[in-house]
Amino acid sequence: MSEPIIELKNANIYQGNNLVLQHVNLTVNKGEFVYLVGKTGTGKSSLLKTLYGELELREGEGRVAGFNLRGLDWKKVPFLRRNLGVVFQDFQLLTDRNVNDNLKFVLKATGWTDVKLMDEKIADVLDKVGLRTKGFKMPFELSGGEQQRVDIARALLNSPKLILADEPTGNLDPETSDEIMNLLFQISRDYNTAVVMASHDYIVVSKFPARTIRTERGQITDNATISIE
Repeated sequence: MSEPIIELKNANIYQGNNLVLQHVNLTVNKGEFVYLVGKTGTGKSSLLKTLYGELELREGEGRVAGFNLRGLDWKKVPFLRRNLGVVFQDFQLLTDRNVNDNLKFVLKATGWTDVKLMDEKIADVLDKVGLRTKGFKMPFELSGGEQQRVDIARALLNSPKLILADEPTGNLDPETSDEIMNLLFQISRDYNTAVVMASHDYIVVSKFPARTIRTERGQITDNATISIE
């Protein structure tokens, strides 16, 4: 039986006072891979930010990883985010510390205290993304693709049920993009982790087909066989 990780019903998505998407009805099940496509400014990022609690859901119903998005106060947002992994286009690594310390920073921020367990978890996620030997490297010593892998490793730290990826291949060359896409699909498949990935790179979307949701004219269209022009 399918188990929803995201459920939105008649949700209106706002960016500030601007209504960017209306009447959003969306269900994403555990382990499912879903693309969010659409032109810049059509609401992809606003939808993702609503799902991870950065933007408030003011109208409609929404649940993510068991958390009710309506009335989600700031004290509960960290608990929601412990169930999620978020991957950004620009990596957002701390430039003044090495890879291990970047990951340790996140673990401490999400309540981990046992140093041995933290070290084991860091080794585990770096192994999953193929960077076992890179823990002592500084971000500037890594290629763009390696930095994105660290970003994905960081997203995996709390064994998330859901990864939200905002243009994760946007700054990468085609070969490196393919590596990152293979990694995200592998994580989804091996760990039954749902992935929702915003992208405007239709080459990537057509090369790695999956359910596709399009944002346009304030609406979402959900159609696995959507045409990509």
